[in-house]
Amino acid sequence: MMAKSKTGGKIFERFSEDQLVVMHQAGAEVLECYRVLAKAKGNTVAELLRGQGEFIEWDHYPKGDVVDWETHSQYYYHAHPQKNRLSEHGHFHTFLRYKGMPKGANPLSLDHPQEKNSDRIGAHLMAISMDKKGFPLWLFTVNRWVTDETWYDAETIISFLDRFNIDHTYPSWATNRWLTAMLVLFRPQIEELIRQRDKKMVQWQKKHPGEDIYEDRKLEVTSKIKISVEGQIKGLEAALGVKG
Repeated sequence: MMAKSKTGGKIFERFSEDQLVVMHQAGAEVLECYRVLAKAKGNTVAELLRGQGEFIEWDHYPKGDVVDWETHSQYYYHAHPQKNRLSEHGHFHTFLRYKGMPKGANPLSLDHPQEKNSDRIGAHLMAISMDKKGFPLWLFTVNRWVTDETWYDAETIISFLDRFNIDHTYPSWATNRWLTAMLVLFRPQIEELIRQRDKKMVQWQKKHPGEDIYEDRKLEVTSKIKISVEGQIKGLEAALGVKG
């Protein structure tokens, strides 16, 4: 079962005022990125596709992905076949690679072999679905086979979130700043989705005993929620008692 959209109220209750302020500041950063991109008639997705040639389904954009080798944060953008996309143009996948993880972070032991302690393989943090105008539609998590990631439990993945930061200008400073800020702005929903991902895997295993659920092509999206940048900012302002 997919989570219902939550942009205010109880979803902020477990966070401190200081944390809410940081989220609100991230919201301002997201809006600032929209402002400067709009002045050049651009958007977050168009920035990635510029000069990349024909947009081909399944290919990663930009080619070779985006990696900050200081923080070991990584992302790419791609699209699935049109018949499966509905209103979606494509989506971002975000990762933290091994060398960016805190010491003592260990992946789960799975029946399926997965590469451990390699900076080639990262932990998937969150995916962001985008519409055809370059604005976000959904946040969602995926099964292990989708990104060929190394699988960590929910609380470990949540501990990685603060380490995601694309702090350079390739292929677009505005898009990099926007994506980094999005993972801060929607931190409450992201934590909730990551925990739902693990619950979904447990439920799936009970229904499919003896199967390698992490490689089950019938299970792709493990949690999903519709989002609104403006709604999230309003929810934060209400939680902080700030007039917008």
